Amino acid sequence: MKTIGEVLQLSADYLQKRSIDRARRQVEEILSYVLKIPRIELYMQFDRPLMEEELVQIRQWLKRRSEGEPVQYISGEVEFLDCKISVNRDVLIPRPETEILVDKVIKEMAEKPLEVWDICTGSGCIGIAIQKKRGDCRVVLADISLKALETARANATLNGVDIEIVQGDLLAPFEGRRADVIICNPPYVSESDYVQLDREVREWEPRGALVAGPTGFEFYQRLAKDLPRYLNPGAKVYFEIGRGMGEGIKNLFGVGCETPFGAKSALFEQDPNSAQIVYSKSNMPICAECGPAQKSSNLASKASFATNSPGPFWKRQELLQDWSSHDRYYKLEIE
Repeated sequence: MKTIGEVLQLSADYLQKRSIDRARRQVEEILSYVLKIPRIELYMQFDRPLMEEELVQIRQWLKRRSEGEPVQYISGEVEFLDCKISVNRDVLIPRPETEILVDKVIKEMAEKPLEVWDICTGSGCIGIAIQKKRGDCRVVLADISLKALETARANATLNGVDIEIVQGDLLAPFEGRRADVIICNPPYVSESDYVQLDREVREWEPRGALVAGPTGFEFYQRLAKDLPRYLNPGAKVYFEIGRGMGEGIKNLFGVGCETPFGAKSALFEQDPNSAQIVYSKSNMPICAECGPAQKSSNLASKASFATNSPGPFWKRQELLQDWSSHDRYYKLEIE
């Protein structure tokens, strides 16, 4: 009969030979789930012998993990803040970076009942975590995917929260309504970047929840145009964004622009016959309504203005970093 310590070492070697990253950590998580003990307890019970039925389940899970299936889908659940969230291949796996954003949102929410929307909700982890912390608020989960909403509904029940769930594309389900807080983690991966993602992400997580389109900015472009009429005075909006997208998002939401929903970019590549948002070679969105491209001598001053001045609609805009010091979140606030 093998002990926890022996199985831990043998299993880590098994996954490492199959090129699974962080093999030992992966095995720790599998054993923790199967044995229903915290990971630290594995080392406190290092010499504990394992029962045959436990070994059978561990072998099954190791085989699935060796084939690339994420541990979270194998176990069917993740911890997210103070919630237990069920996950499957219809929804993205909640990441620690999203926990950071939700924690910030909760800390910055006014101490009064608020209308809060979690758009592109997926598993519902964001809105459910907020509802559990702020039972006085009205939280709404929205997604275009009916399968994702089935998972979100199950997670609301699992966590004992009574929450509104609506189906539709971005803001479409909220016609005629206004919010005090909006959190949105939309698809933001470009088609070219998608092929560079880890194999496990590409092969297991839902493509529609990841890929926005050719540039990655497509959903933010739509939100920049539509958001203002859905916001109450003093409303705050929080986005999760991809690495390297910060300056493009700033431009898109009108920092330093003469029109409400665009910005002048230091890299103009503008179609003079178009009144739509177009893109520079760096894939940063710019507003075609701002007029013809400026002469090169003016570009530096325009870029500086776009970085430091709020646009005409937004009272405040803030680019925030994650634990690894990468731009990861964007916050907007109106008067």
